[in-house]
Amino acid sequence: MVAGEFEGEINALHAEICAGLADPKRILILYELHDQPRTVTELVQALGIPQPAVSRHLKTLRERGMVIAARQGPSVLYSLGDERLIQALDLLRAVLRENLSRRADLVGQMG
Repeated sequence: MVAGEFEGEINALHAEICAGLADPKRILILYELHDQPRTVTELVQALGIPQPAVSRHLKTLRERGMVIAARQGPSVLYSLGDERLIQALDLLRAVLRENLSRRADLVGQMG
């Protein structure tokens, strides 16, 4: 694979990950899994999201390698596929906070 093809592949994977983060509930699930692995039932209780929706979101995250499912007895435990996802989300949040602050400053200057 030549460098350009590799970059194309990376860009496609990047877009796929970003699509996986497109729903705020999936971001909440990732943050909840940061503390410890959880079952679907635990995620439902912690987040107040209906079970079918949690399962659907976990499927999306699992397909993108963002979460891992491991059977433990009768239950399936979900955990982060890579802890660095949380670091990336935190960095993005910092950028977004700065952008919001700049916007608020601009609005304040205009008003």
